[in-house]
Amino acid sequence: MAKIKDVAERAGVSVATVSRVLNGRSPVAETRERVLAAVEELGYRPNNVARALRTARTGTLGLVISDLTNPFFTELADAVEDAARGLGYSLVIGNAAERPGQQDDYIRTLLDRRIDGLLVSSAGTGSAMLDEVVASGTPLVLLDRIVPGVDAPCVRADGSAALTALAAHLATLGRRRPAIIVAPAGTPTGDERLELFRTALAAHGIALPDERVGSTPDLQHPGGRQMMRGFLDLPEPPDAVLATDNLMALGAMDEIRARGLRVPGDVALVVYDDVPWFAHIDPPLTAIAQPTRELGRAAVRTLLERIEGRPADSVLLPARLVIRRSCGEPATGQEENAARQDHTRQEIRQERGSA
Repeated sequence: MAKIKDVAERAGVSVATVSRVLNGRSPVAETRERVLAAVEELGYRPNNVARALRTARTGTLGLVISDLTNPFFTELADAVEDAARGLGYSLVIGNAAERPGQQDDYIRTLLDRRIDGLLVSSAGTGSAMLDEVVASGTPLVLLDRIVPGVDAPCVRADGSAALTALAAHLATLGRRRPAIIVAPAGTPTGDERLELFRTALAAHGIALPDERVGSTPDLQHPGGRQMMRGFLDLPEPPDAVLATDNLMALGAMDEIRARGLRVPGDVALVVYDDVPWFAHIDPPLTAIAQPTRELGRAAVRTLLERIEGRPADSVLLPARLVIRRSCGEPATGQEENAARQDHTRQEIRQERGSA
């Protein structure tokens, strides 16, 4: 069985450097990569029990995700796991399924397992357990969703530029009766997206009245379909709809089609949170894409700063508008190709930035 000194010799570093890498404390990416490569080649497995007794750490991070059935959160959890493993940490994941009570159960279980730090993408508007995490001194970072009153940095995307671009896109296409499907009032993320979209539309002289704001606690296909049903029953139905969750967007699309209507001929449809297969459905969906994998990596880096006792600020990364055919006036092949190349370049830059 390989020992830590064998890893040090293979990587050409000291035993202390190997220890720092495995505890997530190596500031040099090149050194970390060399050590982790040696760990994998030799099949080295640290004695976590001994390390926990020696350092009061378990080498384990916790992640409570709001809904693993949502493709956005599935990719986010995968990115967090990749980043954690790359720094020598194991990850334990709990799925809150958008239920605050279930979220609390997982947080309690993770604290009992003496995790070194906790990442939470909160279900609802938070819980008393988050206050207990802060009071316990366990390092905490919020992910994707801010929670008012909880003293912890938050890593999330900024949708302001993307929503501004969307409002301009809809105005250019002559869409003057937009609607939005959003999380219930009082949910920080939902409130923020609603106000940003409303303000962006107002700059083009387009109103977003309350009757064209549909809020549902069911951030799933049924909730999106129910809200779309209400919009289509209005005396003046909307000519464009933004669904602020990808599963709700699919529900909205099903209701539009069930009425014998067309996207984008009768109603333009936009989704917040892009997933790869949105480019391949008919019509391809215009989407606001969040930098999902970069968010996951930034969240782990921020949590490790807190574990090491260093100051850690909130992180805000820009989302972007991806224009496809679901709003009308399909892009030319040249424009689609340019957009695809731009997306690929961004992914490459993100991957290099994580190295």
